[in-house]
Amino acid sequence: MFIELHARSAFSFLEGASLPEELIGVCQHFHMPAMALLDTDGVYGAPRFHLTANKAKIKAHIGAEVTSEPLTHVILSDPRSSVILSGAGTSRSEVPAESKDPYHPKSVKGVEIPRSARNDKFFRLPLLVQSRPGYQNLCRLITKMKLRARKGEGAVTTQELEEHAEGLICLTGGDEGPLAAALQQGSTKEARKQIDQLIAIFGPKNVYVELQRHFHREEESRNRIAIDLAQAFHLPLLATNGVNYAIPKARELADAFTAIRHHRTLSTAGRLLARNSERHLKSPQEMQQLFADLPEAIANTQELSNRLEFTLNDLGYEFPLYPVPEGETMNSYLREQAWIGFRSRYGRASQDMQAKARRQIEKELALIEKLKLAGYFLIVWDLIRYCREQNILVQGRGSAANSAVCYSLGITAVDAVGMELLFERFLSEERGEWPDIDLDLPSGDEREKVIQYVYKRYGERGAAMTANVITYRNRMAAREMGKALGFDPETLAKISAAVATWEFRDENDALDRRFRDAGLDLTHPRLRKYYELCLSVQDMPRHLGQHSGGMVICQGQLDSVVPLEPASMPGRVVVQWDKEDCADMGIIKVDLLG
Repeated sequence: MFIELHARSAFSFLEGASLPEELIGVCQHFHMPAMALLDTDGVYGAPRFHLTANKAKIKAHIGAEVTSEPLTHVILSDPRSSVILSGAGTSRSEVPAESKDPYHPKSVKGVEIPRSARNDKFFRLPLLVQSRPGYQNLCRLITKMKLRARKGEGAVTTQELEEHAEGLICLTGGDEGPLAAALQQGSTKEARKQIDQLIAIFGPKNVYVELQRHFHREEESRNRIAIDLAQAFHLPLLATNGVNYAIPKARELADAFTAIRHHRTLSTAGRLLARNSERHLKSPQEMQQLFADLPEAIANTQELSNRLEFTLNDLGYEFPLYPVPEGETMNSYLREQAWIGFRSRYGRASQDMQAKARRQIEKELALIEKLKLAGYFLIVWDLIRYCREQNILVQGRGSAANSAVCYSLGITAVDAVGMELLFERFLSEERGEWPDIDLDLPSGDEREKVIQYVYKRYGERGAAMTANVITYRNRMAAREMGKALGFDPETLAKISAAVATWEFRDENDALDRRFRDAGLDLTHPRLRKYYELCLSVQDMPRHLGQHSGGMVICQGQLDSVVPLEPASMPGRVVVQWDKEDCADMGIIKVDLLG
């Protein structure tokens, strides 16, 4: 049985052309028991991949393609743990062979080419997570790389790979992998050195020589060398398809993404575009036929899948413990603050109202204790306390107003008991959802002061803003797909305005009616293809943004749960998941809204 262990989704922004849900749908159709998602420098799509796979009863393996600097010399703690072939070393003064890349950075001016796509020794290292420590190491690797570099320019170092290698399994990759990068330097000598360094970092049992077959002559030549190296180093072969999209038809969108990424049009992108549509998710039968001469490369996919024990069910997130006075627990301290607030809020109320409020507060406290949420309420209460000490206006709102405990703590200003509001709308054991308390703050410096207080109190790696995944909507889709097709600015402006009014209900109805209403000729092949691309890119992720005010905090290091990235605003970091993903993964957030 073949299992695909190297696939990208659309969360490899402007590279993958299918959503995680689409990949799992095809995987289910082929009765594949497991699959791995390795997006570029992140785990952006991992929650959606994991949840969809769970529903389909498919095991979701997690990993990433991590951009790496050239590997430097690694001193082996046990020389016997790696085989050094004769001639494997090379002098640093050795001049690499002249590049044959037609799109070498020196020959292309004014065009942005991602570093991993350039002929400059940087490569993408495919890493699969074997265990929970491995997942934590992957998150920390990506965080270190992201936080020290400008967007899209980070790369991990050899030392960082050594420090965070535990629990990770390394593949030698495809066109952008370490083996291809080494061979691009001109000889198998560099490739041998590269393999030896990977073995030194990850261990001989955790390096797999990856083979892909997309009917490219140079790729098959690299495969021949890879097979020889695997035999020399006694490493297992692993067949993958380096998946970029779920079905062959999606190659058209992948090509459009390539043109956009390189600031070209489809007609001028040339050899930057894929040569064929082979990078789709293939059935086990297709892959077995493709690697009929190397059955062990297929069999090893099942063996490796069995080794990958980690899933996002083992995320290990814990909400932070609120520091309480000696002799107190979080539950007892929350009770104390709630009853202090009760006396302030209901001290002058009638006996009946006080009795009713006592019963409701006791009921709510019992559920909060049962669900182990005392720390959450104390942290929000602490934010309210800080705001009042700093004379910052603050007001809790939303469903939290249905809570008598929130009212007693001063989080909200609505008497939930007097107004006879339903507490279960805010927090219910049966619903199985985390509470969501929104705090309204003045926009500007005062709100930023509260956000920085959270960072300071819970540590640089203990808190972060939630992300906002920017997706393609009508106008953005129309504009970027038009650029990929080479429309002139005037035509693009007119069509973008028309596309922005489209409603995607029934595809056939919308296609006929909207094109006719806009005065566009449906029979024109270019316009028809333009519209098809606009449809196919709808709701695809474009890039990562920042949520307006959602913050997540963690007991210990948040970067062991999800990678962190710098936000556009100085002094802020964001997690790689949006608020829905965080909620799905059981990560509690606090909204600090302006």
